[in-house]
Amino acid sequence: MSNALEIRDLTKTYQDFKLDHVSIELPTGYIMGFVGQNGAGKTTTIRCILNMASRDSGEVTVFGLDNITHELALKEDIGAVFDEIFLVDSWRVSQVEKIMKGFYKGWDSPLFRDFLNEFELPMDKRVRELSRGMKMKLMLSMAMCHGAKLLLLDEPTSGLDPVARDELLDILQGYIADGDKSVFFSTHITSDLERIADYITVIERGKIFYTGTKDGLLDHFRIVRGSRDEVSDELKAHFVGLATTGSGFTAMIRTAEESIVPASMVTEEPTIDEILIHISKGGVKYE
Repeated sequence: MSNALEIRDLTKTYQDFKLDHVSIELPTGYIMGFVGQNGAGKTTTIRCILNMASRDSGEVTVFGLDNITHELALKEDIGAVFDEIFLVDSWRVSQVEKIMKGFYKGWDSPLFRDFLNEFELPMDKRVRELSRGMKMKLMLSMAMCHGAKLLLLDEPTSGLDPVARDELLDILQGYIADGDKSVFFSTHITSDLERIADYITVIERGKIFYTGTKDGLLDHFRIVRGSRDEVSDELKAHFVGLATTGSGFTAMIRTAEESIVPASMVTEEPTIDEILIHISKGGVKYE
């Protein structure tokens, strides 16, 4: 299986933050969700992939090509959508193509218009008059109409209502349907991942906590609940993100260590949300 995106030991240091030896692989034809708290390093990683931020060390390849050496050629094959809309507010939807198509050799005008019609984007409206959902659909139309084989999306569903989010997720699933295209998108809305992601990468404070299949992440951990007075020092050493109340506790443990949990305690499969919450309370390296 070939990879659409490979990141090897990527490092980027700022004054108050470090992207620390990040390694990720996204196989061709799949969707990877990239999750972590605000400030964990999601946007920095995407900016490094696009060479919008210079890396200190490491390697980034897209379709087997170095992202710096082959930057111009690769950007023909990449569609990027950020949380912030970069289009000029006064532009009308009908003007966007005239202005943007000169940047891409593979711009497909009929396909772009097909997207506008499919997404019911009003040609006469100005960008500032569009809802956030419509703006994201416009950005996705631009990202997908020039033959891009890899979509890089930074919080594309943030701030959208449930209906608009559902529509955008349908768009992404349709995009990869031919098996030749891939999606790498950061988000903090874990229900989106549970619905469409094949792979998940969790980043915590600039380091990769987990990268692999969604099912692999969910199978690797169990949530443990029980009485507070049952928690021994031995158990605490195995727990991730122990949280206690007046009488009870909740924690996370690796499934491989589930046998040490007393029968009096309840264990259950976690949600992605629960995994992220426990990591943030007391993260440990994935093994």
